[in-house]
Amino acid sequence: MEDPILVIDYDADWPLLYEQEKSHILDALGNTVADIQHIGSTSVPGLAAKPVIDILLGVEHILPQTTQIAGLKTLGYLYCGELGIPGRHYFRRGMPRTHQIHLVKLNSKFWETHVLFRDFLRTHPNAAQQYEALKRDLAVKFRADRDRYTDSKTPLIEQLLVQARAWRSTCSTVNLQRNNLQ
Repeated sequence: MEDPILVIDYDADWPLLYEQEKSHILDALGNTVADIQHIGSTSVPGLAAKPVIDILLGVEHILPQTTQIAGLKTLGYLYCGELGIPGRHYFRRGMPRTHQIHLVKLNSKFWETHVLFRDFLRTHPNAAQQYEALKRDLAVKFRADRDRYTDSKTPLIEQLLVQARAWRSTCSTVNLQRNNLQ
């Protein structure tokens, strides 16, 4: 197994590792990055995760520029193309993997969904615990089968995203009401 699935307890260093990597990425890519976010389970305090720092790079133009690919390559990233997800350009570093980058158009569906899911898990501990329990079970069951691990998480993720969209809608309504009162 070159890159087995391993879910470990939350590590308080993950946000620090992200911040360090963010700085390196911004130094390498400069103003070609419109926004950068820490996503995935390592971005949710207290949540067990695969020890892979998951980074979302938002750009204005979806096709990565040659200079962006070269800049990330100098940081040790391997460019893997869209890797089955149209509109997402994937980069990975390490074997086993330690970091991964999803380069997407800023505010695309991919962007919005991943940020929403992260924010929902951060603010809903019961949902985060439910997701963690599933990930731990699937990591044991599909340790050497990344596709089945990922596919088996999809039904719960979709269920939680329905709840997350309702939560976001409620938050937006409350904020609008507050703004109208001021």
